[in-house]
Amino acid sequence: MVARSAPSPADVWEILEEVRDPEVPVLSVVELGIVRDIAIEGDHVTVQITPTYSGCPAMHEIERTVVGALASRGLVAEVRTVFSPAWTTDWMSDVAKEKLRAYGIAPPGPTTEQPLVPLMRRAAPVPCPFCGSRETETRSEFGSTACKSLQVCNACRQPFEHFKAI
Repeated sequence: MVARSAPSPADVWEILEEVRDPEVPVLSVVELGIVRDIAIEGDHVTVQITPTYSGCPAMHEIERTVVGALASRGLVAEVRTVFSPAWTTDWMSDVAKEKLRAYGIAPPGPTTEQPLVPLMRRAAPVPCPFCGSRETETRSEFGSTACKSLQVCNACRQPFEHFKAI
């Protein structure tokens, strides 16, 4: 019987690139920026994940899918949730943000540090992912998930979600 060699970190990252976010299936969990680290000991892999926010309802599904993807390659996997540092949309690559736009979700802009209760004028309009117009308005601070807001474009009349900068 030939002993199986441990996977390389590159092998594990490649497998995780195939795991889609259940709420935004155009992105992998790696592209979303929630996979923080991996550790490999023999055929056991520990994946550290930081949720987009602490109450994210997709986390259990993401954990199940990560474990399943690695198990399908003969690996024993464990997911550990790490809350610090807190996830930020700045961890998403420009490629991931462009995938959001192409999918019809306005990508987040860069984050800025602000007080808990912003005492400033309204945020700049979100560009429409369909026509590019800035003639948009917020219809609801929360879309299908808490990390997205519901917008409408006054130019092309399309409703769309905006992935909030966190």
